[in-house]
Amino acid sequence: MHILVLSPRLTESRRAAFRALTRELGEPRFVASGGPPPDVSECDAIVVDGPQPAQPREHLAAIRAAVERGAPLVAIGGAPVDRDGFWADLLGAVAGPEPPPGEYYARVTEAHSHISDRVTREFAVVDGFMPLIPIGDGKVIVDVSVALRDLAAVVETTRGAGRVVACGLGNTDAALRNPELAQLLGRALRPDLHCCGRKIGVGIVGYGPLGGMGYHHGLGVTATDGLELVAVVDPNVERRKAAEADFPGVRTYAAVSELVSDDDVEVALVATPPAHHVALTLTLLRAGKHVACEKPLCLTVAEADQIIATASASRRMLTVHQNRRWDSDFVALRRAVGAGLLGEIFNVETFVGGYAHPCRTWHSDTAVSGGAGYDWGSHHVDWVLQLLSGLPRVVQANGHKRVWHDVTNLDQIRVRMTWADGREAEFLQSDIAAVRRPKFYVQGTTGTLVGSYRTITLEAIEPGRGYVATQPHHAEAPAELVLSRYESGYGISETRLPPAVGQPFAFHCNLADHLHLGEPLAITPASVRRVIGVLEAAQRSSTRGGAPIVLEDDGS
Repeated sequence: MHILVLSPRLTESRRAAFRALTRELGEPRFVASGGPPPDVSECDAIVVDGPQPAQPREHLAAIRAAVERGAPLVAIGGAPVDRDGFWADLLGAVAGPEPPPGEYYARVTEAHSHISDRVTREFAVVDGFMPLIPIGDGKVIVDVSVALRDLAAVVETTRGAGRVVACGLGNTDAALRNPELAQLLGRALRPDLHCCGRKIGVGIVGYGPLGGMGYHHGLGVTATDGLELVAVVDPNVERRKAAEADFPGVRTYAAVSELVSDDDVEVALVATPPAHHVALTLTLLRAGKHVACEKPLCLTVAEADQIIATASASRRMLTVHQNRRWDSDFVALRRAVGAGLLGEIFNVETFVGGYAHPCRTWHSDTAVSGGAGYDWGSHHVDWVLQLLSGLPRVVQANGHKRVWHDVTNLDQIRVRMTWADGREAEFLQSDIAAVRRPKFYVQGTTGTLVGSYRTITLEAIEPGRGYVATQPHHAEAPAELVLSRYESGYGISETRLPPAVGQPFAFHCNLADHLHLGEPLAITPASVRRVIGVLEAAQRSSTRGGAPIVLEDDGS
């Protein structure tokens, strides 16, 4: 895409913010306002950033012509005060009196727009806010409440074949990076933005016991606008009955062949144990279904390559439910890393476990789960690779089988990763650790962040039973995050970081955004392939007594 940015405030920081905004669309071309008028005839999208100086009439006519032929235009903080003029007529809005800069809560209105579909209904933005007054056919899709008055923040209109969006937020570089606002503006810049206008049918393969991943996906689908739960597949009749009770009206099938024949199912969510993922995913892709598979996608890179190639050949979507990328403690950790609070990251350590008899279901059976490393490691190694760029050069793993002999998984596995430039990481999973390590231990050049597990006890007084206390799995509660930094001449200072706001069905929302609006997948097959590569190397190393395995550079 050719994206033109007209702005009087083109600092390097501002340019970087726009590059981040348009990363998935194309590299923007920046033109300082007030200079010679640029050629807009080849533009696919136009950004007008801030108030624009007087311009020749022919240049303004060229901008309008570009919009009317289909090029979206987004105006950030540049709405005029005067209703009688080119920009007011083009934008469908003028500027109202501005309140002082501060933290404002933007709220998506009830007015329907594909730009605001499945965006968080209310989000905070620290910015200088320019209220907008819609005129003509301008439609308010986001507003801000100031002194109990709803003031327009984003106004959408059409001019010919093009979309015009006036935005009173995004005036600071930090606000332009706000995830929700960036999503809105990124959508507004896409000429091909459209929605099929219907609900996309979803089928779940493998329902599992009550409260399992099949139930979770059922909740996620029914809670997500644009998706519809159509069918559930499970060979167990009791589980099919449970699905029918949990989601009245859902069709249930005993075999995946029945789901394949259901034309109302466009997307299949594979929620079976890992041993079945490859065969089911390939079958569904070849049958023309989009597939979202539970983690781990598979156990080897060769299997991952086969699945990815099949998805490409079938022209079907493929993604993996790496849902813990949205865990509120990891989101907060990643935010701190992204903000530079730790400096350059060079060591990441994660842990999960305790001292208790492992579960006696498929999770603890190597033949079904792939082994201890693949179970929790699918999440923890994924976290590591989200924090440390590139692929580790060497993977080494040591396992122990010393206590729990009624299950086939290792009692403990430690996976060490080393990068060519010396960065390192470690994942430890243990069922024989009587004292838990921190969930996260992340070192950077300017700080260290520690995430400590905390025990949650649910207490109740039940008739006939009296006092009842239960403890959820220790990994379900957000870890307590403490950031420690050294200050010259002062010493170590500590800051507690709150967990991020929970996003329980962010994966399903992204799924809908991708299928309806063509937005990028949050979990790409390429990113999952890297995780599988490390896990496969760890498995090989542990069976060879901890021998180091050298990984090939994948170019990432």
